[in-house]
Amino acid sequence: MQDNRVPPESLLSAIGEFNGPAPVHLWDPPYCGKIDIRIARDGRWYHDGSLIRRPALVQLFASVLRREPDGSFSLVTPAERVSIEVEDCPFVATLLDVQGEGGARRLKFTLNTGETVTADAEHAIEVGEEGKEPHPTLHVRSGLEALISRNVFYQMVALAKIEQGAQGEQLVLQSAGGDFLLGKV
Repeated sequence: MQDNRVPPESLLSAIGEFNGPAPVHLWDPPYCGKIDIRIARDGRWYHDGSLIRRPALVQLFASVLRREPDGSFSLVTPAERVSIEVEDCPFVATLLDVQGEGGARRLKFTLNTGETVTADAEHAIEVGEEGKEPHPTLHVRSGLEALISRNVFYQMVALAKIEQGAQGEQLVLQSAGGDFLLGKV
């Protein structure tokens, strides 16, 4: 049986330096197998079972992360594409910065990778369910989602307004001109 895992050193040399996410949607490199990188449900990254402790390395990998059409996840460079495991969402929104008030309010989320995302029409907030618990997410880019941490979700609920909807009273949160449904009251 052939081991088709890619050593991380080859991936790092192909990535180079980026300021923010790379244009991975434009790249179509050959598939080179699976690499033993896992993003845990809590947003921590592991390689060969060991926690990746260098934030700069996690940021670098996150900048070349892509969601494939089949729902899987890959790290993509101009030279190669390798698949990785993601337990839930690849990012976690850990901080919330509220800017402005009323219709001019903007909710700016900081992710566990240091990246910031403002909730708007392109970066929607959705609240699904996982079991009986809410599963709030924020669209980051190109099919990549951030799980909204529990403490941030509680902050969002405190900011939401109760509005009458077709199915009764519901919590609605505004950001950058958009309305986001958090759930029924």
